[in-house]
Amino acid sequence: MMIFAALIAGMLTGGNAQAAAFDVSDVATHGDWQTATLSRETTDTQERHFRAVETASYSDASLSVNATAGVCDMPWLEMRVALKGEKQTAALVPARVRVDDKTLHTPVAEFFTQPENDGFYAHFYLHHPGELFDEMREGEQLFLGFEQKGKAPWYMIFQLDGAGAAMNQALARCRRASGV
Repeated sequence: MMIFAALIAGMLTGGNAQAAAFDVSDVATHGDWQTATLSRETTDTQERHFRAVETASYSDASLSVNATAGVCDMPWLEMRVALKGEKQTAALVPARVRVDDKTLHTPVAEFFTQPENDGFYAHFYLHHPGELFDEMREGEQLFLGFEQKGKAPWYMIFQLDGAGAAMNQALARCRRASGV
């Protein structure tokens, strides 16, 4: 559990959140997925995020569904891959996301890195996130594909055993923390 807690703390995204240290609590396992609450306090705010994450498919990658207290109805999908020596970068890339043989979603993925962080992140801008998240709750595998200018697409597959329970728990925690 301690290894997972350290891993999950390093996976929080968004602006300056990368460099921030978060406390990890409420870690629970759901099949191949886990849930956790990430929080930190500054002098004037308390920031809390709720995560459902799959770290079983790859030793150096994770897939997560994340929600932030106060805006629980806007969860986001993100992938993280550990890289060494990567310089700070940002790019928008066409992506393909599909659960089993369900709907092919074609979001744009924002690829980015952060200074002093060994993660390469893909944040997905989904047209219909609720539809994809519902498919993930019932599906077996999630397939990701990323376009690579002039090269064959880069594909990854993540297992969904436990995704429904993990996502439901993370979102329920978010709603409770938000007083909803």
